[in-house]
Amino acid sequence: MVIFTLVKHKIKDGQLYGYAPYISEMNIWNKHFKEIIVVAPFDASTDLEKIDLSYIHNNIKLISIPSFHVKSWFGVLNFMAKLPSISIKMLKAMHKADYFHFRSPSNVAAIAAILQIFFPNKPKSTKYAGNWDPNSEQPWGYRFQKWLLTNSQLTKNMKVLVYGKWKNQTRYVQAFMPASYRANEQLPFKSKSYSNRLKFVFLGAMVYGKRPLFTIRIIQSLIEQGLDCELHMFGDGSLITEVREYVDENKLQDVIFVYGNQDKNRVKSALLDAHFTILPSKSEGWPKAISEGMFFGAIPISTKISCLPWILDNGNRGILINPDLDEAVYLIKSELQKGDQYLNTMASKALEWSQQYTIDKLEKEIEKVITNA
Repeated sequence: MVIFTLVKHKIKDGQLYGYAPYISEMNIWNKHFKEIIVVAPFDASTDLEKIDLSYIHNNIKLISIPSFHVKSWFGVLNFMAKLPSISIKMLKAMHKADYFHFRSPSNVAAIAAILQIFFPNKPKSTKYAGNWDPNSEQPWGYRFQKWLLTNSQLTKNMKVLVYGKWKNQTRYVQAFMPASYRANEQLPFKSKSYSNRLKFVFLGAMVYGKRPLFTIRIIQSLIEQGLDCELHMFGDGSLITEVREYVDENKLQDVIFVYGNQDKNRVKSALLDAHFTILPSKSEGWPKAISEGMFFGAIPISTKISCLPWILDNGNRGILINPDLDEAVYLIKSELQKGDQYLNTMASKALEWSQQYTIDKLEKEIEKVITNA
């Protein structure tokens, strides 16, 4: 199998490392193949972070391609200079491989999606990790990849795995739900009290798209209006310094805790006794933070984007907010005023839904995709 991904890879002690959520899933795919080729950017640093994980495979090779973007004229010119070399590497990998797997949307997958047209007889799959909502506003590059990968005239033998269930899709499109926990990690629902201190968990990248500062302002406003709350934030990114400075400047250190990237067990520990998970992001593919919290009965709070209204059953399994501070705070307070019985029912529904999707089930679904190719 050849994998085309934007994820940067590192090599340390002969092992190939990358972003843990991606690597965890790819290790399930990889065990079905004797040889793996990864076409991706290379990070020369050997300093591993807590979010890094290694592939589990004894025959895996990285074909390094340069990082690039097309967000400026300089970026476009730089990309055009690198395109011949990137294309040649991709074509050689495609020629050798028996099966193609694309991690989309990304600029790497966009090039590979064009080149795969020359290999109509080889089976392929795409994990589309972005927002599949046909009515959402998206960059032209994302729209192009969605169009090309589902176009049966240009693309052959393809399965496009998307988050959520959508109407009026081509025969290539297939709903695909990831998972973070195994069936043996399922716990029975345990009711909570929502009358004492409320624990919120934010799990996501510290970037504008995830709105970490907006999340803090929601909790800050709830506290100012008399609610006893605390917020635990996991994740790293370009805004983490600004987030920490905001917490310090507003003297919120006793109620808002910013941890950066942490391993899976640390995050799980926080979710186990959380009342809510909150992720008011601008765009989502699969809201991993939301589904992980639901798995342990934490009520999700999210914006009405992508497949989230479907996941939250339009408000029956969680709280759907708009990106307006006063409106969001008012809605959360209104839900809290409905009492413990109402909130525990919502939490129980969230847990029941999320626990359908385990790693055990994911392994079977991936095997179906590959064996039916």
